[in-house]
Amino acid sequence: MSGLATGAEPTAFDFRMESLDGGPLDLATFRGRPMLVVNTASFCGFTPQYTGLQKLHDRFSGRGLLVLGVPSNDFNQESADARAIKHFCEANYSVTFPMTVPAHVRGAQAAPLFAFLAAHGGGPPRWNFHKYLVSRDGRRVQGFPSATELDAPALIRAVEAALASTPAA
Repeated sequence: MSGLATGAEPTAFDFRMESLDGGPLDLATFRGRPMLVVNTASFCGFTPQYTGLQKLHDRFSGRGLLVLGVPSNDFNQESADARAIKHFCEANYSVTFPMTVPAHVRGAQAAPLFAFLAAHGGGPPRWNFHKYLVSRDGRRVQGFPSATELDAPALIRAVEAALASTPAA
């Protein structure tokens, strides 16, 4: 987490992850943009949701939405090799949205971002492709279970509402 003023309530933009492309991915650079954070896996029944994530990215990134994929092997369906994950996502799903290196998304070893998302968005992921929609201010988080398709009306309405909200000052 980046430095917070003493007693300041953290937001989702106060965390850093490692990019699948290499180097740090400081979420502060996305401050003021709604984010859809999804724990992903390459060898799961929900893996075809990468197609929907890319479509959502293509449809809404120009309006400010950040789609962030976070590969995880917490459910034993992901490679530990970041290069293999990157190749799989690009070759099979033409993924262009940002992704992180594999991270834990639940339990005591959960990445700090996922501990925050679980605390603010209805609990930890119960499986791969759990979705967290983060508001522009980084404080409000809405969770969507794995079975929620990326074109589900409730998810699209929530994304539209997040995009329509006024950016934090």
